[in-house]
Amino acid sequence: MDDRSGPGPLSPNRLGVEGAWLPVTSGESGALVFRSADATRYAKCVPGADAGELAAERDRTAWLDGRGVSGPGVLGWAEDEAGACLVTGAVPGVPADRLSPEDLSAAWERIADAVRRLHEVPVRSCPFDRDLDAMVDRARDVVARGAVNPEFLPDEQQRTPPADLLAAVTREVSLRRAQEAADRVVCHGDLCLPNIVLDPRTLDVSGFIDLGRLGRADRHADLALLLANARETWPDEARARAADAAFADRYGTAPDGDRLRFYLALDPLTWG
Repeated sequence: MDDRSGPGPLSPNRLGVEGAWLPVTSGESGALVFRSADATRYAKCVPGADAGELAAERDRTAWLDGRGVSGPGVLGWAEDEAGACLVTGAVPGVPADRLSPEDLSAAWERIADAVRRLHEVPVRSCPFDRDLDAMVDRARDVVARGAVNPEFLPDEQQRTPPADLLAAVTREVSLRRAQEAADRVVCHGDLCLPNIVLDPRTLDVSGFIDLGRLGRADRHADLALLLANARETWPDEARARAADAAFADRYGTAPDGDRLRFYLALDPLTWG
């Protein structure tokens, strides 16, 4: 059924994507997410002003497909004056943030293996940038618009003016830019536990989802988010430190603590 003739709310059917769709959740920047009735597809719909950003996610998702790193794959695209809709396959499994500490610990080496495989994709083959300068520019825009979400900030920073947080970040940009140039990989761009899907029975990684920020960047941009997000699952600091060490051993590179801190400070300023 094609109901594009009526104004209607933004939805896959409104944009000409046939099938029965169930709303899942609202996303960033006014995005609406739907799941097909048979649970084999997802659709993300955005208003026309955000179609370019969704098209960038489409292109990144399609590019990663077939490069030895599992993801959702692109199944369809629709666009008209109302907005745009990206249809992807469903990666089977459960997001890693839904695992118990015991199950996350059991899956941790496999997660490290999957991240290493992503970061080993030949960086010169990747046509997409997520470099430091672009992310700092994004942070400047978000801060200038007063759009920083304080819930994304660590507790100790939530009372600090975002402009002060940005100033602290930008003082390090020259050093971090040189480090990025020497250690650039294909990054996921938002490598937190909800974007890593696992088979709940085997705890193998089924794939990565939400690839809209995938691109060439310092590996620490990914590692900072993943390790910090996992700390919300580990029951105490000792367990978190042991997990960090286990990850580094399996991943094959010990992260630089200063670079982790820098990218963890930059990331929450880029959403808004």
